[in-house]
Amino acid sequence: MDLPFLPTLNAALNGTAFLLLITGIAQIKRGNEGAHKKSMIAALVVSTLFLASYLTHHALVGLTVKYTGPEWGKVPYLSMLLAHTALAALVPFLALRTAFLGFKERRKQHKKWAKVTAPIWLFVSVTGVLIYLVLYILTDSYQQAIASS
Repeated sequence: MDLPFLPTLNAALNGTAFLLLITGIAQIKRGNEGAHKKSMIAALVVSTLFLASYLTHHALVGLTVKYTGPEWGKVPYLSMLLAHTALAALVPFLALRTAFLGFKERRKQHKKWAKVTAPIWLFVSVTGVLIYLVLYILTDSYQQAIASS
């Protein structure tokens, strides 16, 4: 069973999470705690929807899309994918811990965790979009994976 819209949805959710994170960071720098909280909760929700969609896609399709672009792009792509994958495994734990501290009004600890969590979460969100672009838009990697399955 294939739901061909899921990779695009996943990229859109990653992009949305990135924008919400940037908005939340900007809001707290302006001292707007209420808007910061709303943006960050929205980023958590969107990232949770992403994770559900991503896992659904891979459970249903079981298709592995391998990079088939130009040789000069293979090492940069695989380097980005490795960093993305390793850090993506940390994001749920970091984000939930950071949010928990925020909800408990433990500001000093929340801020300390947020300084670690934010750049990792931002990186994972933006590289998720870049990986989608490389595999589904800029190369024929997806089409070749479909053809060989």
